[in-house]
Amino acid sequence: MKKSEVTRLDIAEYLDSKEIVAEYLDLICQENDPALLLHAIGHVARSKGMAKIAESSGLGRESLYKALAENAHPRFETVFKVLAALGIQMHLVPRVKFKRRRTPAPIAVAEKKSMYKV
Repeated sequence: MKKSEVTRLDIAEYLDSKEIVAEYLDLICQENDPALLLHAIGHVARSKGMAKIAESSGLGRESLYKALAENAHPRFETVFKVLAALGIQMHLVPRVKFKRRRTPAPIAVAEKKSMYKV
C-alpha cells in the first residue's frame, strides 16, 4: 500500500490579487494579534517576492526577513513601508459592537400587526 503524501498549505500561492491580499490582511487584523498580522504580511511579501518588496520599501532583504520573523517587534515605520511596497493602504473604522435586545423581536408579521391594533 502506497502512503499518500501530504503537502503543507502555502497561503502565499493564493494571494494573487490586491483585492485578495487586502481582504486577507483585513480579516487578520480583526483578530487583534500583532504577531499574526506580521506573519500574514510575511505571507503577502513572499507571494510578491521578498527581494522585490525589500527593494520597493528601501529595506535590505535580510532586514525584511528579520522584521517579519516570528518573534520580531518591528517599528511602525517598517510595517508601513512594507505595506506601501505591497500596494496596501490601511483604513481604520470604529469597531462595531452588537447590543442585545432586552425584549425579543416579534417574529411573525401577524405579531407585529397585533402590537399596533387600537
